[in-house]
Amino acid sequence: MQSVRIQDYLFQRIRERIPAGASLADEVSTHLYISQDSAYRRIRGETLLVLEEAQVLCAAYGLSLDEVLQVREHSIAFQFMRLNNENYGFGPYLNGIRDGLRQLAAAREREVIYLSKDIPVFYNFLFEPLFGFRYFFWMKSIMQHPDFTDRKYSSNSLPPDILACGREISQLYASLPSTEIWNTECVNSTISQVEYYREAGYFSDDSDADQVYAALRQLLEHLQVQAEFGSKFLPGNNVSMQKNNYQMFYNRMALGDNTILSVADGKMGAYLAYDVLDYMSTSDEKFCNSIHEKMRLLIRRATILSNASEKQRSIFFNTLLKKIPSRMVSINNNGK
Repeated sequence: MQSVRIQDYLFQRIRERIPAGASLADEVSTHLYISQDSAYRRIRGETLLVLEEAQVLCAAYGLSLDEVLQVREHSIAFQFMRLNNENYGFGPYLNGIRDGLRQLAAAREREVIYLSKDIPVFYNFLFEPLFGFRYFFWMKSIMQHPDFTDRKYSSNSLPPDILACGREISQLYASLPSTEIWNTECVNSTISQVEYYREAGYFSDDSDADQVYAALRQLLEHLQVQAEFGSKFLPGNNVSMQKNNYQMFYNRMALGDNTILSVADGKMGAYLAYDVLDYMSTSDEKFCNSIHEKMRLLIRRATILSNASEKQRSIFFNTLLKKIPSRMVSINNNGK
């Protein structure tokens, strides 16, 4: 039975990679030079694939034969993206996010569902002082890049190529229909990071911390307008000219992890964040369906903040905004 499970898993992965509407039997018969009837028997598990056939199919669809052969019942294959200074730096990390969004934007039917523990990562790039701080924090404290060991944060810390890539990510994400599930704790980690840097003396000047907080406030005010109109747009653009492509919900039930589900022409991909910036991804159909079900359950029990519920929307964003001035007052008092 293990051989049948392996074969089922291989055909499931191939289904995820062929164009929407394409016939799996046609694909298999073409690559293996067999009749459609023979292809159907392999797809149904009535005829077992020989190793050479599995190898041919894996090569044709960019799959790992090792991964396919090691599949176990109740197991799920993930790809992981882990940042390190030797092999995979922050620039390639951002390029990977950009390329994924480009691919999603090219689909005829596309959607992003985002369960957020923190501010959704794509919004970090909208306002330069916030982007600059997050970049510096990630490089110095998370990646521990040697070039940042003795450096202090200043407002001009963003390299031009990083800034340009972040702007493109913002533009791409703004174009995608999205549903976001938020909570009132989502700004806490950013505020904690700013406070830690202030107390540790990692800001060149306290005014730099003020600029980061001001950008965080701008971001929340921008998101409140997005929720009001049910449209995503870039700062400075006319929101009334944008498409209705945004739903925002307040999740009171449970504080989840940062989880993204993408849907492109009926195919789903799940992205689970861990260790701040690193993430795992899978297109496993059963797992993605399970994540989708759980997200829909959260949405049904959540409070909608977009296109309606003006009172609830104001309460929610006021709760977030009130967390910022108290820290700014603290900075100003300590600077006297």
